[in-house]
Amino acid sequence: MSPPPRPPSRSTSRDLERYAGLFAARTRVMRSSAMRDIMSVIARPEVISLAGGLPDTSSFPPETFAAMTARIAEESCARALQYGPTEGLEGTKRCIAEVMAAEGMHADLEDMIVTTGGQQVIDLVTKALIDPGDVIIAEGPTYPGAVPVFHAYQAHVVQIDMDSDGMRIDLLEETLDRLEREGRRPKFVYTVPTFQNPAGVTMSLPRRRRLMEVVSERELLVLEDNPYGLLRYEGDPLPPLYRLDGGGYVMYLGTFSKILSPGLRLGWVVAPAPVLEKINLGKQEADLCTSTLSQLMVQAYFELEDWRHYVGSLTEIYRARRDTMLDALAEDFPPQAEWTRPGGGLFVWANLPDFIDTTDLLARALRENVAFVPGEGAFLDGRGRHSMRLNFSGSGEDQIREGIRRIGEVIKEQVALYGTLTGEEERAPEPARAEEPSPVEEEGGRVVNLPRRGGEDRRAGGA
Repeated sequence: MSPPPRPPSRSTSRDLERYAGLFAARTRVMRSSAMRDIMSVIARPEVISLAGGLPDTSSFPPETFAAMTARIAEESCARALQYGPTEGLEGTKRCIAEVMAAEGMHADLEDMIVTTGGQQVIDLVTKALIDPGDVIIAEGPTYPGAVPVFHAYQAHVVQIDMDSDGMRIDLLEETLDRLEREGRRPKFVYTVPTFQNPAGVTMSLPRRRRLMEVVSERELLVLEDNPYGLLRYEGDPLPPLYRLDGGGYVMYLGTFSKILSPGLRLGWVVAPAPVLEKINLGKQEADLCTSTLSQLMVQAYFELEDWRHYVGSLTEIYRARRDTMLDALAEDFPPQAEWTRPGGGLFVWANLPDFIDTTDLLARALRENVAFVPGEGAFLDGRGRHSMRLNFSGSGEDQIREGIRRIGEVIKEQVALYGTLTGEEERAPEPARAEEPSPVEEEGGRVVNLPRRGGEDRRAGGA
């Protein structure tokens, strides 16, 4: 008897018609992640990827990994292969508390849930708080991975413009006033205040303090996403929002992805007890519990090695790569471009002339075997078409130089074509004039434009 025919590997129009009536309404507004869309392409060895926020896992010592797995196999094999509590193992929570303490935070283990990566925190918080049409406040641009989550739960996302000091709190307050007049109360504010993804800028201390005053006065929740706080290359550390808040309004998102390994898929959330209870229920529905094996891997690592030393070694590697990218941008991007100069984290945000669409530019860049994330993926309202996110942590310095050179050549071709078609030569932006401190400074930080490259300080991007 011959086996039944295998179904076709790709959907046809008839297949779509067959299943269309079965899909939930929310699937019509789902959208994919800007970065995940090109993962299969950037996985090719010939492609220089400046797209994904990939840590340099090649720097992790293989002998340490072997020692971790050997310890688990010898001491905790059966436990590692078993289910665990939804909220996470106590030993893992103690490791998390140690990481948070490194940034001056004290977290009670009872206020913490261990999650399957930081991405799951965004999903669980949104699931717990958002009904279709509810308002979320986010930065503009915002983390591209949060965009499809907010879409999936049919949130109405209002994005607040940023400058070199992070989210503009004056605009936030204006927006909250407008929403209040409309009878709409945001469910939470989502922010990456330190070395923001994708812009690379950091919210100033005055703005952090004013933000916490605003949310306290209006009784709003904040989801603070802090994957990069320990990856600082210059300047003094700033207190996380959770530290300024004391646990009343801030839901804190942390992850081991950037300071240990993304492959472990281990993150956490610390939140007020009523919110945490709903997050716990949502996690039970999603995956029952976070991988026990991954949690024991973290515990073994903390017992065997000095995690701070490893983070310090990553910081040195990434600082050199950041500097390499900034130098390459100054050398190979045309004068019409501008970019940020991050003091830490993994990303540079670049703006191009408004006649260049970076989604189209990506297609051209991929033909030159180099990739980046188009800026439109960091907005929910169609903005960002002339911007791009560039990652410097996942590639070596030689690759960064070559990748920026290739992107720069493609941009220059577009600039030259524009000049040919219009008969005009696109001019570089004028150097920004220094501004006098405004009355907003004490409340939210001096309001300036998002950093632009100006004059002779090409590498600093005006930041």
